[in-house]
Amino acid sequence: MDKIKVIIADDSDFVRDGMKIILDIDPDFEVLGAAANGKEAIEMAEKCKPDVFVMDIQMPVMDGIQATKHIVENDLGKVLILTTFDDDQLVKEALSNGAKGYLIKNHTPEHLKQMIKSVYNGAGVMDGDILHNLAAEVTKVDKVDMTSGFDSSPYSERELEIIKAVAEGLSNKEIGEKLFISEGTVKNYISGILSKENLSHRTALAVYYLTGKKSS
Repeated sequence: MDKIKVIIADDSDFVRDGMKIILDIDPDFEVLGAAANGKEAIEMAEKCKPDVFVMDIQMPVMDGIQATKHIVENDLGKVLILTTFDDDQLVKEALSNGAKGYLIKNHTPEHLKQMIKSVYNGAGVMDGDILHNLAAEVTKVDKVDMTSGFDSSPYSERELEIIKAVAEGLSNKEIGEKLFISEGTVKNYISGILSKENLSHRTALAVYYLTGKKSS
């Protein structure tokens, strides 16, 4: 397998150096550079295109949200947001700008590497706590804010129940128990919904339901 080329962007020297060491010692990764802000990360990417950016949100000069927008619009790579902040609005902005993943900085080195690999391979990833926070917004009003962009019209009441349960972070088994149907039936429903929306995984479905943003 080719090495996954990574650019790290974080305004903390300690965080940048730590992540660089973690990735440099793994033969699956190659760190192309470490930037102190989004502008530096973009400048590095224009010289040597990375596969994945590991991007902090709050940085001087250019923050991670602005940088993500530029990176996605110019096809410079995929972005994994990694931050100490779990502000729901920041999550939505980052996802709306095209970030493929969003994780809080409480990970193990192995978890970080696995998430980078997932983003590299086209899967969306999101910290479970963040997903639950977004789901809580929906639960408060017991329905999706239709201004979010999610279109419920193609779905039956049962399908919407399953989509909402996926967004709440429930497993197929838990959804089956909640709705009194088999785990296999849940799996079939989810497969059909993903196909209908042209989405590749359940995290993308959850994000679409909660934010109105599609990410294949």
